[in-house]
Amino acid sequence: MAVTSIGSATPSETAYGQIVNTVVIEESGSSVSLDTERIVRSYFRDIPVMIEIARCESTFRHTLEDGSVLQGVVDPADTGVMQINKRYHEKTATTLSLNLDDIYHNMAYARHLYETQGTRPWNASAPCWGQSLAMNI
Repeated sequence: MAVTSIGSATPSETAYGQIVNTVVIEESGSSVSLDTERIVRSYFRDIPVMIEIARCESTFRHTLEDGSVLQGVVDPADTGVMQINKRYHEKTATTLSLNLDDIYHNMAYARHLYETQGTRPWNASAPCWGQSLAMNI
């Protein structure tokens, strides 16, 4: 990663009212939030494959610089850090009282999918995360 600059830590509030410091690294014109990566790694510490899936699906991004929630390039219905497809999953997520635009709810729904279907919902990105896991074994 070619880092061009590192911003200062700025406090921000999460969806659950927690204040966190976010450090943004400018990388070739794009920003990567270290805070989002830390949140994902902490949430899925018990399921390492989900960390790799988040890396491959969204490069640990949940929102864009303008604050909007990340959407898929190929399918704009793919939403957030775990790229949950709203067309197929929003009704069930809502039934579970989860809002896929919220990072914590997005990850909670991803955990639900993993517990009921394994990694199958992310098979399209398996060439990326499957390779990473194989190299870590």
